[in-house]
Amino acid sequence: MQPVLILFISLFLYSSASPIVPADDEDGHLTVPEIITKYGYPAEVHNVVTSDGYILTLHRIPHGKNMDTVSTKPVLVQHGLLSSSADWVITGVEHGLGFILADEGYDVWLGNGRGNYNSRNHTTLDPNTDAEFWHFSWHEIGAIDIPAMIDHILETTGQPNLYYVGHSQGTTVFYVMATTRPEYNDKIKAHFSLAPIAYMKHMTSPLMQILAYFVGPIDALFEMIGWNEFLPNNELITLAGETLCKDEEVTQELCSNVLFVMCGYSPSELNETILPVLMGHLPAGASTRQVVHYGQEIVSGYFRQYDFGDDNMDVYGSSEPPSYDLSLITAPSYLFYSHNDWMAAEVDVVRLCEEMGDSCNKFLVSEDSFNHLDYLIGMRAPELVYAKVISLMARH
Repeated sequence: MQPVLILFISLFLYSSASPIVPADDEDGHLTVPEIITKYGYPAEVHNVVTSDGYILTLHRIPHGKNMDTVSTKPVLVQHGLLSSSADWVITGVEHGLGFILADEGYDVWLGNGRGNYNSRNHTTLDPNTDAEFWHFSWHEIGAIDIPAMIDHILETTGQPNLYYVGHSQGTTVFYVMATTRPEYNDKIKAHFSLAPIAYMKHMTSPLMQILAYFVGPIDALFEMIGWNEFLPNNELITLAGETLCKDEEVTQELCSNVLFVMCGYSPSELNETILPVLMGHLPAGASTRQVVHYGQEIVSGYFRQYDFGDDNMDVYGSSEPPSYDLSLITAPSYLFYSHNDWMAAEVDVVRLCEEMGDSCNKFLVSEDSFNHLDYLIGMRAPELVYAKVISLMARH
């Protein structure tokens, strides 16, 4: 789960009363294709229409900087909650997984789930006026969006299968796809989960524990006031974040500490200079149901579909939502977890892997302080995680 909720709320309050000064680093204001081409890589934009009318955007890096032909090894890389395809390029050529994979000879496809600012579109529904647009959680992203992306990639490339890399919610939606659409396991060469999120009973983030405790009233409040979109991309909040989080600002420590409270304390891995660029692309937007669904998971201790309460019988034909059958995941799977991840607790990851069965392999990141966000912006993520991922990809 993308760990920046409280930071955004703090920044919103700050921006209401303080002058805004844009950050110096332009990458926070560039689109993903602009960032990619800025550093000398090819970029493509692909639109995918889902079976229920959502228009998704895929950003593609078809080959590395010093290559001329499109790779025959496609990989779909999927972001976490409140995030976007920008996750994989904003840390630059040497640290961004999107660039690293391209230079390693892969055809890189960066996904955007429905509802974020790159996929905030529909064939008939207007996200600004039609509440129905937002009637989805991460279940629909996994059951509908990810299969649609995979089909488009395989059709475009002519390849029979692809690799999949997900972070946080990007892992959740893979498990949803592989269990609700098990035929898609055959389309996956290998799957890599960075900070796996399925079971969340033992997560230790105090802010997420508060969210979970009040998930019922929060859900009712969202429903009552018609608040369907959660933290949409907002230029005012973005500029406030860039101001607070940039180098030489005394408030930069606030940005770091809020991230630490959500993800785990890891100052040795955080390059604070990247924070203004990060805030230029976060929050990317989500539905309120995505957030509520995670809160339900924390409270229940189960990995199951959205709980509609009294309406469960009408939706599912049972009083409780159905659980995802993780034994249906047959694609070769590699789960990367860390001791200091306050969102993806080790005991929950172990349970996940055990229920997945023989398809699952798990790897503990060797740095004890590595946290939930370090998989994206940790200074040693290429060394501690990406190198191992690429080594394992070469086996399939």
